[in-house]
Amino acid sequence: MFQPLPSTRFDLNFSIFGFDVRVHPLFWVIGILLGYSAGSLERIAIWIIVLFVSILIHELGHSFMMRRYGIDSFIILYHLGGLAVPRSARRAQLTWVENILISLAGPFAGFLFAGVTVGIVYASGGVVLVDWLFGFIPIPVAFMPLGGSLANSAVAIILWINTFWGLINLLPVFPLDGGRVSQQLFVRFDPWNGPRNALWLSVVTGAIVAIVSIVALDSLYMAFLFGILAAQSYQMIQGGVGPRF
Repeated sequence: MFQPLPSTRFDLNFSIFGFDVRVHPLFWVIGILLGYSAGSLERIAIWIIVLFVSILIHELGHSFMMRRYGIDSFIILYHLGGLAVPRSARRAQLTWVENILISLAGPFAGFLFAGVTVGIVYASGGVVLVDWLFGFIPIPVAFMPLGGSLANSAVAIILWINTFWGLINLLPVFPLDGGRVSQQLFVRFDPWNGPRNALWLSVVTGAIVAIVSIVALDSLYMAFLFGILAAQSYQMIQGGVGPRF
């Protein structure tokens, strides 16, 4: 499910900072479906542009950190978001700390993007407040006096994607970035049982998020996504990951 999709003649291909980027046509289709509730065509277009830039920044975070450790990579944007795919490496193996830093570089690149956006809002004389989802998940809400409603829509989408989804991506659900971090930690401190325990944590967390998505967030998309991720982790356990007792 999270493997690179084959190339098509409709792919958008370009290079940025020395990284090859391929955008699969399904990326735009899912972007339109997710942004459809935004209302007008202008706001749907803003949603798609912000989604594209945000996911690209996320994957560039991974790619730059890979480059830091001698790994060449390329980026794919597709229907499930994005992938930074290793292509070649000058080293045989990374340490567990380096693997964790590569996983964290993506969401933290998004947090930096959100922080820069907040700085721009303040510089324009705007206001930034924090809305606490469930009482503990910070979601910044901003208003800019300049640029009108479309500019404020762009700011709202930037902050939502790069904070809420950045935090969601840190949950210990494989193969999200948080799931990869938890896997490295489990294996580091328990090489024998670690892979299996990390997947069980992924199953439980994914199932909880799927339920909360329906009950509290009214999001079928999140429920479907995390339900699939939980099921995939369970299938990996059944496939023989780690020892059986």
